[in-house]
Amino acid sequence: MPPMPSSSQGGGAVGLIMGFIFGGFNIMRYGAGPNGVGRTLGQYMLGSGATFGFFMSIGSVIRTEAMSPQSAEAFARARRQVIILPRQQPRRSQDD
Repeated sequence: MPPMPSSSQGGGAVGLIMGFIFGGFNIMRYGAGPNGVGRTLGQYMLGSGATFGFFMSIGSVIRTEAMSPQSAEAFARARRQVIILPRQQPRRSQDD
């Protein structure tokens, strides 16, 4: 899966939750206003979710677009298969 959709979805989900918390707190503190509770809370949630998802997707694109050959090689070396060799038993001398 490309990095942009997953990061924007994750950022949108976090933004929705933060909008719910922040919007719910503001509605309890200041009241819903003329739009009512549902519409006011929805505006907080959608605004926060869209903003946070947008910035998360931009950050993901910036982070993944400029991968140098050196960093790609270092990543490949770090992710390679580990080779476990059998333990070498020390040779016993003939005097034992």
